[in-house]
Amino acid sequence: MTSRTTDILLTATAPAIWGSTYIVTTELLPANYPLTVALLRALPAGLLLLAIVRQLPGRAWWGRILLLGALNFSVLWAMLFLAAYRLPGGVAATITSVQPLMVVFLASVFLGSPVRALSVVAAMVGIGGVALLVLTPNAALDALGIAAAIAAAVSMAFGTVLSRRWQPPVSALTFTAWQLTAGGLLLLPVALLLEPPLPVLTLHNWIGFGWLGLVGAALTYIVWFRGVARLEPSTIAPLAFLSPVTAVILGWALLGQALSAWQVLGILVVIASIWLSQHAQRGAQPPKVRTAPAGAR
Repeated sequence: MTSRTTDILLTATAPAIWGSTYIVTTELLPANYPLTVALLRALPAGLLLLAIVRQLPGRAWWGRILLLGALNFSVLWAMLFLAAYRLPGGVAATITSVQPLMVVFLASVFLGSPVRALSVVAAMVGIGGVALLVLTPNAALDALGIAAAIAAAVSMAFGTVLSRRWQPPVSALTFTAWQLTAGGLLLLPVALLLEPPLPVLTLHNWIGFGWLGLVGAALTYIVWFRGVARLEPSTIAPLAFLSPVTAVILGWALLGQALSAWQVLGILVVIASIWLSQHAQRGAQPPKVRTAPAGAR
């Protein structure tokens, strides 16, 4: 197994685990606290990792880390939750699945990566696969929900590309700690102002928050940002298609939800699109990244 294949498979575990977010949120967490849930997913995990690494970014990196924390966590998760509340899950998942297509073009602008026709085709095939997987004929539309889903896709696309462009000379663990903490701190005043206090938490609630924070945020984003540092953004972005696949499979396996022939076809199409996207990037040289001493500009 080549090193690149290992990097891809390891990075793929992150979005596969993110697919558990829906079932954990709906089955284990208090309802109707999207901003608070996002806050408690990000900030405790970030502070825990920060306590482990015991390293703060240099002043020259503060602005970048705040922007990356907002894109990868604050804005992304807030918009995802808003879209989930305003739209059927299938519509939200399909709209946000345009993110890999955005990454292809953003990587060209910010990193100088070539736009490969096969990468564009793979992204479009993946969007079609997600639509088969999660859309239903009676899916309703809502303007605010659609705007939130688009904003989530844009936020994740920019976050992925800029996380590649700005690589501080630190480990993926430290980079994750900085971004999670920044994202959580940005969410803190918003959640306190816009949402009421949480009720007394049950054991199930604690388990849900523990999973989303320790595994769904800290562990998976260490793996994800490691992949961002090693692979082309156009290589890793399509791996996000695995999230709705995992969500559908978990719903079928744990909640007894039906799995139709169209959904099975959607899973196969998504897997084919991911393979096609990796084939399109085969032999590509990773784009140069900007590194600098933690205290330098």
